[in-house]
Amino acid sequence: MGFLDFIFGAKKRQVETYLNNGAVILDVRSQREWDSGHIENAIHIPIDDLINRVDEIKSLNKPVIACCASGVRSAKAAKFLNLNNIEATNGGGWVNLKKQL
Repeated sequence: MGFLDFIFGAKKRQVETYLNNGAVILDVRSQREWDSGHIENAIHIPIDDLINRVDEIKSLNKPVIACCASGVRSAKAAKFLNLNNIEATNGGGWVNLKKQL
């Protein structure tokens, strides 16, 4: 097992653990990106709206797997959610995450 397999394998296992614990998928891409395709049953809250809708996410009372196009915005979203006492992880790009589901 190489280093990249180790890193991405750990991420995949973390996503699986979150899913087993009833996590919701949070897509933080723009409306235009969302309209071009998304994961079925995902919640869509663009990253710029996240700060104003954090209570909405808290009210779900579930862990969150954040996704975006590449993983950059979802990493920021997961960090923000964790700082607001919401269990969250970065699921990375939505296309790759969808393949794991």
